[in-house]
Amino acid sequence: MMNAIQTLRAFLFYLITLPLALIFGALGVLLFFIPYRQRYSIVMFFNQFAIWNLRLFCGIKYKVTGDQNRPDVPFVVMAKHQSTWETFFLQLHFAPLSTVLKKELLRIPGFGWGLALLKPIAIDRSNPRAALKKVKGDGIKRLGEGNNVLIFPEGTRTKAGEVGTYARSGADIAINANAPVIAVAHNAGVYWPSTGLAKHPGTIEISISDPIYAEGRNSRELTAYVKDWIEGEIEKMAKEP
Repeated sequence: MMNAIQTLRAFLFYLITLPLALIFGALGVLLFFIPYRQRYSIVMFFNQFAIWNLRLFCGIKYKVTGDQNRPDVPFVVMAKHQSTWETFFLQLHFAPLSTVLKKELLRIPGFGWGLALLKPIAIDRSNPRAALKKVKGDGIKRLGEGNNVLIFPEGTRTKAGEVGTYARSGADIAINANAPVIAVAHNAGVYWPSTGLAKHPGTIEISISDPIYAEGRNSRELTAYVKDWIEGEIEKMAKEP
């Protein structure tokens, strides 16, 4: 019975949110000529609505810890990827943000149109060598333009409790651009699983690190440090009553 109720609530969430994605995506395209920062802010209204609708229909709230010492220069965000929720939250919380994503996402009506207006770093996963080169080159370029850069080092969503292989591309960008890294741990996958329609009420915990600098580390060492920090924070969340 409980699963049926949760599925119904999730259906209502999508019933309201998906048309909004189409509306804001189309609006963003129509306003392509206005300055980037203003265009980004308009598209972000959709992210705000999505997070608000999730709380209204599915009872999912969130709580942020850390984030007190955000650097005053563009930085690389390396985050856990468990659900769709964090893509909404991180684009809003660390705006303006260029996200490393697979180019197929830009073809989704509405949602993809909005994404395309946010200066993402869209890659072709069928060509790994070219994708790595593009991530590094475009990532450094976006930082130089004043955007923060978001990369999910595991590459794809993992189920809550699972740990994927952390790629070094985020660390490569940070080291070559002499930019700090912000690590983000969360347990969104507990409440918005990567599979299935149902969503579970509760409070998503987000833990944000202080700025992390390479300080003589190579990309392998920096990535290992970020991985240990993120997975350590998630382990703490799992142990909390």
